[in-house]
Amino acid sequence: MECLLDLLRRGKPGDPALIEAETGRVWTYGTLEEGVRGLAGRLSGLGVGRGSRVSLVVPDGPDFVRLLLAITTLGATAAPLNPAYKHDELAFHLDDLQPDLLLLPAGDCREAREAASDAVRVVDVASSQLVAGRETPFEEATPEDVALLLHTSGTTGRPKQVPLLQRNLAASATTIADHYRLCPADVSYCAMPLFHVHGLVASTLGALAGGGSVVVPQKLAPRAFWEQARREGVTWYSAGPTLHTMLIERMDGEGPPRTLRFARSCSSALSPALMARLEEALGVPVLEAYGMTEASHQIASNPLPPGKRVPSSVGVATGTEIRIRDGEVLIRGPGVTPGYLNNPEANAESYIDGWFRTGDSGSFDEDGYLWLTGRIKELILRGGENISPYEIEAVLLAHPAVADAVCFGIADEKYGERVGAAVQLASGATERELLAHCRERLAAFKIPETVYLVERIPRTPTGKVQRRRMAALLADADRRP
Repeated sequence: MECLLDLLRRGKPGDPALIEAETGRVWTYGTLEEGVRGLAGRLSGLGVGRGSRVSLVVPDGPDFVRLLLAITTLGATAAPLNPAYKHDELAFHLDDLQPDLLLLPAGDCREAREAASDAVRVVDVASSQLVAGRETPFEEATPEDVALLLHTSGTTGRPKQVPLLQRNLAASATTIADHYRLCPADVSYCAMPLFHVHGLVASTLGALAGGGSVVVPQKLAPRAFWEQARREGVTWYSAGPTLHTMLIERMDGEGPPRTLRFARSCSSALSPALMARLEEALGVPVLEAYGMTEASHQIASNPLPPGKRVPSSVGVATGTEIRIRDGEVLIRGPGVTPGYLNNPEANAESYIDGWFRTGDSGSFDEDGYLWLTGRIKELILRGGENISPYEIEAVLLAHPAVADAVCFGIADEKYGERVGAAVQLASGATERELLAHCRERLAAFKIPETVYLVERIPRTPTGKVQRRRMAALLADADRRP
C-alpha cells in the first residue's frame, strides 16, 4: 500500500511532473517533491500534523496541487471547497468540517473569510509563513491516514462527509494509470476542477501514477485550451460531456494536438451522438468512464483499442469489484471509502456485507460491460456537478412568499440534466424574485433554470413527491398559478 507522496517517485527526478498551462512553467518530479516537502515543513511549523484538518478555498492551478500534496504528506487531511460557493454554503461546510486551518489566496475570498468562525485560523497561501517560514521536522503520512475529506450530496438533504484514505487515492490513481496504459511519455491536461475527484484523481494523480506529466491551468479557458494542449504535447484529457461540448465548439483552425491518443469522459452520461461528434472532431477514441467520490473516483471504464468501446456503456470494472443486487450497482475494492464520517445511519444504509451501495441502477451485458439505467438516489447531475434537490428546496422555502417547493432534474442533451423547481406561493412573488433570492445563497450551477409557479405541488397520500415525474408533469403546465 502506498501514500500520495509515493506517486512522486514514479517519475524520474528530472522529468516534468507539473506544468502551469498559462506560463509553461515546469516542476520536475524532483523539484515538485522538494517543494512539497518544504511546504509540509512550513505547515508543520504552523502546527499542522497527523490528524489535523485543513480546508482550502484556493483556485485551481499548480499551487493547489502542491498545497494538497504538502498537507497530505504530513498525515493531515485536506478538505478542499469550491471557491464559487457563497457565504452561506461556505459557512455550512466550514462549520461541518471544523478545520484547524483555512488556506485562502492573499487578499481574496472575502466571503470565505467572513464565513470562517473565530475558532478557525486563516492563513494566506502567499504569506511569509508558507513562502519562507520556519520548517520543522515532521513524520510522514501512512497509508491509513485520511488524506481527503469531501462532501457528497445525498437524498437525506444534509451532505455527508466522505473520508478517502491515502491508500484509497493511491490505489485509484494507479488503477487509472494502468487501465489507460499511462507512461512517462504521456501528458494529461487537467480540464476539470481540482476540488473534485475527477480533476484531482483522474487527470492529476493518475497522470503522476504513470510517471507522466499534467498540465494544470489556473483557470480553464476553452479557446486557450487547444493552443496550450498543442504547445505541451498533450496525449489525453478527461472532462464531463458539458465541457467536452464547450471545448470542441471553441476548437481553433489548427485542431487538436497531433500527440493526442485518447479522450476520457466521466461525471455525467455521454450520449452516443456526442461520443460520435467528439471522435470525429478529435480523431481519437473517446472512452466513457464511471466514477464517484466514495470510490476515490473511477469504478469502470471503456478500454483503449484494441478493446471494444461501447456507446452508452460505462465499460468494464477497473480495479473495483462490481455486482448487481436487486438492480442496484454495488462496489468494493481498494479505492472505496471505509465509510462516511460520524454518520452510522448513512453507513448502515450504504453498506451490505462489505459492499457499498452506489444508489445507481444498472446491469451487465454478456461481455461484462456495465450499463447504468438510472439513479436510485435523487441527485440532479448537471454538467458533472452533483446537486442535492433538498438544498435548493431549503433555500426556496426560506423565502417568505414560498409555502412549498420541490426541486428536480430536467433531461438535457448538453448538461445531462438542468435544475428545475416547482413553487407553491403563500403570497405574491415573481420567478425573477425567487431566482434573485437563490443567486444570493447558491453557487451558479445550483440555481434553478426553470421555476414553475403552481397552485399545488402533487404529493402522495403520505406526503412524498415523485421527483422523477415532476418534469413530465409540469412540462406543459402554465407557469402562473
